[in-house]
Amino acid sequence: MALPPKWYQFLVGVFASLGSVLFGYDLGVIAQVIASPSFLTKFNPSSNETAAVVSVFTGGAFIGAAVAGPAGDYLGRRWTIMSGALVFCLGGGLQTGAQTLGYLYAGRSLAGVGVGILCMIVPLYQAELSHPSIRGRVTALQQFMLGVGALAAGWISYGTYVGFADTNDGQWRTSLGIQVIPAVFLAALILLFPESPRWLIDHDRPDAGLKTLAMLHAHGDTTDAWVQAEFEQIQEAITYEHEHEAKSYAELFRDRSCFRRLFLACALQASIQMTGVSAIQYYSVSIYGLMGIKGDETLKYQAISSVIALVAQFLCILLIDRFGRRWPLICGNLGNCVTFIIATILLALYPPGANNNKAAAWGFIVVTWTYNFSFSATCGPLSWIIPAEIFDTKTRSKGVSIATMTSFAFNTMIGQVTDPAMKAVGYRYYYLFVICNFTNALFFWAFLPETANRPLEEMNRLFTDAPLFVPTMDERQWATTDLERRVEEVKAKQVPWNVG
Repeated sequence: MALPPKWYQFLVGVFASLGSVLFGYDLGVIAQVIASPSFLTKFNPSSNETAAVVSVFTGGAFIGAAVAGPAGDYLGRRWTIMSGALVFCLGGGLQTGAQTLGYLYAGRSLAGVGVGILCMIVPLYQAELSHPSIRGRVTALQQFMLGVGALAAGWISYGTYVGFADTNDGQWRTSLGIQVIPAVFLAALILLFPESPRWLIDHDRPDAGLKTLAMLHAHGDTTDAWVQAEFEQIQEAITYEHEHEAKSYAELFRDRSCFRRLFLACALQASIQMTGVSAIQYYSVSIYGLMGIKGDETLKYQAISSVIALVAQFLCILLIDRFGRRWPLICGNLGNCVTFIIATILLALYPPGANNNKAAAWGFIVVTWTYNFSFSATCGPLSWIIPAEIFDTKTRSKGVSIATMTSFAFNTMIGQVTDPAMKAVGYRYYYLFVICNFTNALFFWAFLPETANRPLEEMNRLFTDAPLFVPTMDERQWATTDLERRVEEVKAKQVPWNVG
């Protein structure tokens, strides 16, 4: 029995999001690697060299996201995914076999390039394959699989930490080498899955585009009313876009509708880094120490945090298409704000190391877990969902590329600033994230329209004609009706044939 079409789309999205596993795994594993006794013995890195091991990865990811924009338009979505996976394999191999820090830096940079390509192209590919009613949950797989990668990294790191002697390089090489496995599967098998029908139609292959739409939505039946209606809508939208072709990235800044979408996508990606997702964990190790949790036990508690994130991300997959994008993002930022307020109060009243108040320490840990749940259920997944669905076909690859570059740029900035800021002003640094989470919520309440369940081809009308200040919108006026109308028209034309 053939899978229901929406299940097939979901499973294609699951496979494509192996690229996110690579990102999550690397984020989770590198802290263990640079702290491994065998790594420190072999390389004896300075503090600056240790920081560089982390930062060259995000620098590479920034470059990868930039490259993925034109590559996605020229090569197609699948070939770009394969290219990103292959680059990551090369980087992972260099890291695993590194004999000097120079080789390690090169491997980290290349792995970052691969991750940047995949983080940009995979949500776009998922959005273009999916039915509007499940597009959110399919694209949310990006964050969920990132969480899977982080969880795997946590337990694998724990296993290699306790399973290898401190003099054995396997303590860090094993955990670095394992990350290549999902990349190999992704590169080897992605071409077995369908190309984006929108990319095919946009590149003068309408017959292939129609067949792909039919495979995705109707078990290959090209006469299906939904398939015919969506094919017609995509063709009309792309014909219009070709008449107003985005010749360069400059068009994204000159066209009012394009710039509105680009600004929202970049603001969203920047806002994610300004939620304090990195800073909230800063005091965790010292507070674990206060409670007598040290060494490999710390890895267990970090793994618990990863499980909490994964549960939250799974709930997002289940519910995001029911509750939409706008209000979950607003409420998520407000939830983050509240957790930072509580964390700031706890740190101000009970500074780590200044007392032995284990109740306060447990309170802080629970707050960090609560923040992790709030972020992982809302802001994290939505940072991938919204940029992938708001652009039209002519600007989608370019726009998502710039938004992803913004994410990695702010990620790098926060990573460089957090440690010196914490040492200089301590918990007061958290004031920044209290303010940012609140202003994030206010900004998205004012300027982000609801995009859930809206066909991609109807985003152009929404962002071109709808009011800039969203609370003044009449939701009924901007309801999605075009695709449904087309489906009914196709059905009406088919009735005489069906009856006869």
